[in-house]
Amino acid sequence: MNKRLTAEQVQAYAHDGFVHPVPVLAHAEAAALRRELEGWERSRGAAIDFPEKSKSYLLFDWADRLVHHPHILDAVEDLIGPDILVYHSTLFLKEARTPAFVRWHQDSTYFYLQPHLHVTAWVALSDASVQAGCMRAVAGSHLCGPFAHDDKPEPDNMIRRGQGISGLFDQQDGSMMPLRCGEMSLHHTDLVHASGANDSDDRRIGYAISYIPAHVRPTGPVRPWALRVRGRDHGHFVPERRLENALSEPDRQQHAQALAAFRALQDAGFAQAVAS
Repeated sequence: MNKRLTAEQVQAYAHDGFVHPVPVLAHAEAAALRRELEGWERSRGAAIDFPEKSKSYLLFDWADRLVHHPHILDAVEDLIGPDILVYHSTLFLKEARTPAFVRWHQDSTYFYLQPHLHVTAWVALSDASVQAGCMRAVAGSHLCGPFAHDDKPEPDNMIRRGQGISGLFDQQDGSMMPLRCGEMSLHHTDLVHASGANDSDDRRIGYAISYIPAHVRPTGPVRPWALRVRGRDHGHFVPERRLENALSEPDRQQHAQALAAFRALQDAGFAQAVAS
């Protein structure tokens, strides 16, 4: 028996590669998480950026609570089973009236995992409307295998290396996936997806959490880190320690080490792709 998703939603995920919207947070709960994030931004005098926007759950209480949230984990368990790790996370923040975008891409291209069972929970901490540049996806593309990706770094591209698919999909392709604050979408690692500019008057804040079943293995030359959030750890990753004291020196050190391993894996994969 499913814990969070309906049978129809599980079927839609298998057929389309995504499901949305899935309510997971009360509006007041989502607003409180946003206040914590923005309070930290005000204290430093700048919007969150790298490195803190990656693997934020190793640094901040609001992100730690999200990756362990039972409503999110119940939905993820309906798709990948009870032994769940967080492999990565990224805060995707588009300021109001800005051209930030994400090219068409598949997450699996730069995650170096087998088998391809990773699911991303994209949790909206503000409304992610069509006007705000919500995600759009090509239904069924997760069944087509890998697409060739290239690197086109641009100042407004939210993926730092600019990885994406050239020439196959137009800006208007795919289905829009709007979310209200407190809702999430779930998408498969092989799903082709993208997003456009935020033309709304509010920030578009989404926390993308990459969950994997614990039996998945890394395939690259670098052993990456991951955090067990439910069930049993099968021992294929360097185990991360759950956040103890937000932004403390030990937690900052762990974050730096885990992120360095992830970046080293990215760099090794990029070098291998160029050499081939």
